[in-house]
Amino acid sequence: MNQAEENKPDTQQDPQKQYKQPPFPEQQQNVPGSEQEMTPKPDHGEETYKGSGKLAGRKAIITGADSGIGKAVAIAFAREGADVLIAYLNEDDDAKETAKYVEEAGQKAVLVPGDIQNEEHCKQIVQRAVKEFGQVDILVNNAAFQMTRESLQEVPSEEWDRTFRTNIYAMFYLCKAAEPHMKPGSTIVNTTSVNAYQPTPTLLAYAATKGAIQNFTANLAQLLAEKGIRVNCVAPGPIWTPLIPSTMPEDKVKQFGKSVPMQRAGQPAELAPVYVLLASQESSYISGATIPVTGGKPTI
Repeated sequence: MNQAEENKPDTQQDPQKQYKQPPFPEQQQNVPGSEQEMTPKPDHGEETYKGSGKLAGRKAIITGADSGIGKAVAIAFAREGADVLIAYLNEDDDAKETAKYVEEAGQKAVLVPGDIQNEEHCKQIVQRAVKEFGQVDILVNNAAFQMTRESLQEVPSEEWDRTFRTNIYAMFYLCKAAEPHMKPGSTIVNTTSVNAYQPTPTLLAYAATKGAIQNFTANLAQLLAEKGIRVNCVAPGPIWTPLIPSTMPEDKVKQFGKSVPMQRAGQPAELAPVYVLLASQESSYISGATIPVTGGKPTI
């Protein structure tokens, strides 16, 4: 049985052994990182995700869709019948590969590079989606920035600002820009983190934004309920994405994921079905919720 067959989500298997466990080869990248340089390569469901029309006719915006969780969600959404706007910073090669999978699924892919720290750019993302698709049905706020720092004194003020502007300010900008174009039945899915429950001391700024995202989601869900717009978030545990080798020291990259009960990092492909659920009508009575995908790490 090849690896694609082994990792099929509908194949019963030991979840601890479904993917490679640490240690990983030593590796380091510059921010924001590229999946092309990662060893092992992340699984985004390229060979395994099968759609069933759950998002037929929907139009989606996904930030950070060039790689990692965003790429896996883009592939899944397209195979479920959605057109996808792929928003990303500057990782053109990765973004083009995501677009290729979207188009191979028979859906329209729109690439929009740029920095979501800038409110005007966030407005342009939404305007481009409306121009290309005629509507916005799904907004996935997934792009994020983090850096590992061993002490408070090591955190530069500029880095603190960048983390908040990328992770939470941009979410506000995009939701505000998209809301007027979203009809009843539309959905917003935000990416928080297990760090909202169990913050990692060396990820001070990142963990703080993830707690803010969870609170923002719960509040926004109440604000938009009367408009028929649902808002939820997903809390990933340690997931093998370019963010890891580009923002963590080599020793932590080598053992990444070892600390959770499943003793391995999660793969982006293991997150995508949760985003599909929250974007689809099958979750019609779920709003303001957080769905943890943490490899067994408690969130209570």
